[in-house]
Amino acid sequence: MSPLGLFLAGLGFSSLMMVVVWIIAVRIRNAGIVDIAWALGFAPLALLYRVFGDGEPFRQNLITLMVVVWSVRLGLHLWKRVMGHHPEEDGRYRELRKAVAGHENFFFFWFFQAQALLLAFLSIPALLSNFDSRVQSGFSDYLGFGIWVLAIGGEWISDHQLQVFKSNPLNRGKVCSVGLWRFSRHPNYFFEWLIWVSFFLFALPAGWGWVTIFCPALMLFFLLRVTGIPYTEEQSLRSRGEAYRDYQRTTSPFVPWFPKH
Repeated sequence: MSPLGLFLAGLGFSSLMMVVVWIIAVRIRNAGIVDIAWALGFAPLALLYRVFGDGEPFRQNLITLMVVVWSVRLGLHLWKRVMGHHPEEDGRYRELRKAVAGHENFFFFWFFQAQALLLAFLSIPALLSNFDSRVQSGFSDYLGFGIWVLAIGGEWISDHQLQVFKSNPLNRGKVCSVGLWRFSRHPNYFFEWLIWVSFFLFALPAGWGWVTIFCPALMLFFLLRVTGIPYTEEQSLRSRGEAYRDYQRTTSPFVPWFPKH
């Protein structure tokens, strides 16, 4: 199968999967499950590309491992977060429901399909890597895998530190500024972005691999300007007030760095 044919197959799978997820979301009235499906959706796409790609086997296995491990870890983390608060829906989706009152199901159907489209396009680094026939690995491969190891570890640690902090009743209403959160207000987002940098670097030597620069660029835009930092900080300011403003004044917003005094 050609790369284009395989991409279209992946797009079809993503679209059909999101139709099923939309039906479930309508029944349980919680659109937040789209986040879980989006994260977990990369794993079957990576396996699909591995089966039908004709690249060098070791590189195929490595990029598939990288995508599947990241996808499953993030999906399970989001499952705990979204379903742990069920039936309450995330504030983002509650606001969307208010904005499209009376047309919620129609709106969310196409919103879910947009997520399917994004899923298919962001999986292109894995697709191209599975058609990379080079026998010898190069610097970009090693650098990409090294950054992936750092990123997956940093993302897990930051999520775990926040979870432990929130699970302590004595920390209710306080700002998490321990561990990696002492050096960045959003270390989980920073390491999530590094994941996409690693996928880009791994795909870079493949044919047309350079076009996948849009993946880390797009994710950086989402994290800094759309659904990442702006929404999270708005929520934190409402719930923690002046304590979070002090945290903003002393701590880097994204890239981990030494706090100001």
